Amino acid sequence: MTAMDDNSTRGRSSRSTGSARLTDVARVAGVAPMTVSRALNRPELVSESTRLRVQRAVLETGYVPNRVAGALASSRSRLVALLVPTVAHSLFAEVVQTVMGVLAPQGYQVLLGLTGYTPEQEETILETVLSRRPDGIVLTGCRHSALTRQRLLSAKVPLVEIWDMSDDPVDMLVGFSHEAVGRAVAEHLLARGYRRFGLISADDSRGRRRVAGFIAGLEGAGEGTYQLREVGTPSSMPWGRGMSAELLDSHSLDAIVCSSDILALGVLAEAQSRGLAVPDRLAIMGFGDSSYAGASFPALSTVRIDGAAIGLRAAEHLLQRMAQPTFERAGQSQDVGFEIIDRDTT
Repeated sequence: MTAMDDNSTRGRSSRSTGSARLTDVARVAGVAPMTVSRALNRPELVSESTRLRVQRAVLETGYVPNRVAGALASSRSRLVALLVPTVAHSLFAEVVQTVMGVLAPQGYQVLLGLTGYTPEQEETILETVLSRRPDGIVLTGCRHSALTRQRLLSAKVPLVEIWDMSDDPVDMLVGFSHEAVGRAVAEHLLARGYRRFGLISADDSRGRRRVAGFIAGLEGAGEGTYQLREVGTPSSMPWGRGMSAELLDSHSLDAIVCSSDILALGVLAEAQSRGLAVPDRLAIMGFGDSSYAGASFPALSTVRIDGAAIGLRAAEHLLQRMAQPTFERAGQSQDVGFEIIDRDTT
């Protein structure tokens, strides 16, 4: 092997997924590259203070280990990572199907990752994804941990965040404002004459922001009271029924607003078990316009999000960016909006 070949090999093997390398981490941490490798792969072999210095350096640089040793920087993986919280919800399943349907004919394989609803799980999956050197990433949400955001900023990979809205996207963003959804639902129900609300929300950041928007809508109107209950993720009918039973036992309500349709169906089951007329005695509002929302009895009022449109635009943006010879962040956002579907439960 010639000196040139040796240097070239070393350059390839030390290259990370983004712009930061292991040597950059070593420089920032003030240790040798071998020490960084040990701290990341065999942390029990280094001192606690050294491990913490390396962790801080990883956070600062956004370093991600490259597990595709020997891959050329200019090579294309023909791989796009699509990260969603779950595929149990029909809305996310719709996004997945649409993205795959657009990218597959263009020769791209989609790597599906489930991030759940915690920053820690998102960090773990994103590290794995970046180490595979994808040509593009579609990532649900735009509220990330400091490490995840730094890694996304450092990686020279076209990114579309979806299902959210922000004034400061990492790259490209296609979604809607959860706060605006909450405010619109509050205004809609106030206009219908409802004043005493129960709120049942999953304890994820997007559900909480819809709740915050709803409360802001009440405060802006200067009327209406609310009682809030949170449940875990993913949501379920039993949680909706149990929380609504607790609310109805302890408070006088004329409407219950839920962060998902599945929770709202649980509320509907509890109302029917008590003989409460819906919506005359109790109004119910869901979110997502799932396939079963319109088929329930009575038909469930909800908020419709066009998941197919989000998936289509995200895939189109990625294709356009991946075709460019050089990487440059777009910093663009597209709001697809939402629609309140007023059915029989309100």
